[in-house]
Amino acid sequence: MSPRLSLASLLLLPLAAVAGGSNYGTAPGALATVAGEVREWPVPTPRFARDPAPAPDGSIFVAVMRGNRIARFDPKTQQFKEWALPAGAHPHGVLVDGDGIAWYTGNGNGSIGRLDPASGRIVEYRTPSGGDPHTLVIDAQGTIWFTMQAAQRIGRLDRQSGRIVEYATSGNPYGLAIDQQGFVWFCRIADDLLGRLDPASGEIVDLATGAGSKPRRIAAGPDGMLWVTAYGNGRLLKIDPQARRIAAAYPMPAGEGAGPYAVTVDAAGRVWANEIDTDTVAVLDPKTERFRVIPLPSKGVGIRKAIIDAEGRYWYMGSHNERLGVIR
Repeated sequence: MSPRLSLASLLLLPLAAVAGGSNYGTAPGALATVAGEVREWPVPTPRFARDPAPAPDGSIFVAVMRGNRIARFDPKTQQFKEWALPAGAHPHGVLVDGDGIAWYTGNGNGSIGRLDPASGRIVEYRTPSGGDPHTLVIDAQGTIWFTMQAAQRIGRLDRQSGRIVEYATSGNPYGLAIDQQGFVWFCRIADDLLGRLDPASGEIVDLATGAGSKPRRIAAGPDGMLWVTAYGNGRLLKIDPQARRIAAAYPMPAGEGAGPYAVTVDAAGRVWANEIDTDTVAVLDPKTERFRVIPLPSKGVGIRKAIIDAEGRYWYMGSHNERLGVIR
């Protein structure tokens, strides 16, 4: 360990490892009380916007996939700003690092993009396989990890050099998260498996989630546990990453066919998972092991990713109704 590392820096490492409940770069907060109040705003370019991400200044970034844009929403002014991306990028996911730089997955042109919101300058880094970057996260060292669903790979990007390394896998890798030991966990939705990638060796090991489970999204909790939405059978799975086992499985409130999709965890350890087929968000209190169901005001919302901001608010993007929403 370098003697130049300060005690403050060391203390920040565990927090950074689970930042955002989805490893999105901003540590999640927690509301003292979840009122269940919902508010929504229409996005300027209603062309399959998705996957919101918090920024250090409190704003929320959104990938506008079919509109080929990145949008930013300022909760204080309730105004949007957009940036057009290079032709064919078709961003799937976006995150914002500690310097306020937005990184997005160019699902359409096999790239990871870097957007400087201050200047509007965009730089693209091409994947070696030319694959389809899907979901991305950032680890405690600032490395960006991402899935490539059709290309059957996990990628890592060094932000300083722009170098991308890929790791072959299978099962249409989808959501991913970083555990407190720095291992990269990812959902292999087509194989009913989770994968765990060791960044040091590149080795991938499996954890079965059950026939027909279709694990889709995964998020890290403040206690080190991982949470997975089993889209195929309507369950929320609690994963002990050190023991590499399923610690618990909770049937979702709307039943087996409700399609649990996005999952994130706040600083209090509450697990938020939406049920895409019923336009509901279910909040699990791990202490009581009970869900609270919050119905959304719109129908046909289509939440595919959601996050908790630094204040503990739950932000979602309705890809189907084209509205950015928040629950407080």
